[in-house]
Amino acid sequence: MSTQKRTKQINLSRMRKSVAVKPLAVGVAGMFLSACTDNRQQADIYTSVEDCTSANPDATQECQAAYQQAVEEAARTSPKFSTVSDCEYEFGDNQCRQVSTDNGSFFMPFMAGYMVSQLLSPRSYYSQPLFTSSSRYSPFRSRWVTADGHIFSGDVRKRNYRVNSSTFKPKPTVSRTISRGGFGSSVRAKSAWGSRSRSSGWGG
Repeated sequence: MSTQKRTKQINLSRMRKSVAVKPLAVGVAGMFLSACTDNRQQADIYTSVEDCTSANPDATQECQAAYQQAVEEAARTSPKFSTVSDCEYEFGDNQCRQVSTDNGSFFMPFMAGYMVSQLLSPRSYYSQPLFTSSSRYSPFRSRWVTADGHIFSGDVRKRNYRVNSSTFKPKPTVSRTISRGGFGSSVRAKSAWGSRSRSSGWGG
């Protein structure tokens, strides 16, 4: 079991000044989609439960549940590194935390935002964690990226977007660490080849 206690506030510190992301600011990046848009749906990005409830005052419980769902997904699916320097190389200074489990410890990035769709729908809502980076070495610096390496175009300032429903499909569980540059290489590959590219290979 993880010994890291999660908070309801997502950390977006150390972002590059060129993007000017303020504390508690919300954003979403545009996703490059194919010409076929029949199954797209509205998605919103929030950086805290308070962010979500401010935009959706009648959905307090849904905002909390969607956040918790994203937190659990981040713990299960986010990239994991054996050293903090390898993690910060990908995500930036002070953007990683150590997690201890029964099988040892590793470092993983803070969740920077969570994407929610159909929050007010009578049907079940969808939620996914998102990450970003302040590292100059990162291909997703000041941009949003999913746990499995799918990058969003634009920067972190945009709040709303219409995305393909496949965005919310469950991601593979990550159970082993990756080396420095491994996550960035996957992001570059998926940015170049699109969603049909091969698995990044850090799960399993």
